[in-house]
Amino acid sequence: MNLLLRPLRARKLPLHNNNSVPHVHRFPIAASTRRPHRQFSASLRRSAIGDQRRGRRQQAAADDPNFQSILDAPPRIVRAGRRHGPGIVLLALIPITAFALGTWQVQRLSWKTDLIAKFEDRLVRPPLPLPPTVDPSAVHDFDYRRVRATGRFRHDQEMLIGPRMRDGKDGFLVVTPLERSDHNGGGGGGSTILVNRGWIDKAHRDQSTRAAEQEALPRGQVTVEGLLREPWKKNMFTPANRPDKGQFYFPDVEQMAALTGSQPVWIEATMEPEFMRMMDHEARGIPYGRPAEVSLRNNHAQYIFTW
Repeated sequence: MNLLLRPLRARKLPLHNNNSVPHVHRFPIAASTRRPHRQFSASLRRSAIGDQRRGRRQQAAADDPNFQSILDAPPRIVRAGRRHGPGIVLLALIPITAFALGTWQVQRLSWKTDLIAKFEDRLVRPPLPLPPTVDPSAVHDFDYRRVRATGRFRHDQEMLIGPRMRDGKDGFLVVTPLERSDHNGGGGGGSTILVNRGWIDKAHRDQSTRAAEQEALPRGQVTVEGLLREPWKKNMFTPANRPDKGQFYFPDVEQMAALTGSQPVWIEATMEPEFMRMMDHEARGIPYGRPAEVSLRNNHAQYIFTW
């Protein structure tokens, strides 16, 4: 029996020193396994410290006898900075600008209505004989006034202004100087003026196509009845006249008067707007005058509603 139990007896471990502490074998632990544990412990300590600080602050505010809530504090005006940018300013200017433009158009409507009424009153008056010499500065006071002048056409100084459209057809305005005679007594003749005789088709641009018609190129003394008009104003889209090549794009009264030795006085011949007569004049190359009416546009009422 002793022989069987002998191998099972515990062997005494050797002691490294005189103490009775048994030797424990330590196995090395990798650094990677120790680091997460240390980081987690550090984070717990920081969280606990933060909670303690917040608790002390909350406790200090609650235990303070002078503590006052922001809800119980008196109101204060705080400027939050600029809130209105350029877009808001622009939106505010839109109704102000529209109101100003609408008011201006109301004034323009009143002015244009009175002007048209004044011109229409001149149209219903009988024709006024044109004096031998006309003061160009006084034409403004007689604009749209019906006048009558007698003289002889200078067809050799004829000028065509165009192209001008009429009822969808291309043509020209025939401008001929009228060399007047003096019928008011005294010697000598009257001044020469410019007469816009009317519109012709471009097929009769050359005088040779109209020579056979007496009404197209009248000879001798003629009496012209028409409207005394102020000189036209050139717009920015109309090209300049080229008198050296006989090309006129708008009636520059001052320029035409200087070329023909005339006074800067512009007469527009008038005719009754009869369709059959207009067709006959167009076919024969006879200038067809304008109707005796005011041709000013008055769209200011539409502009008022627009603004």
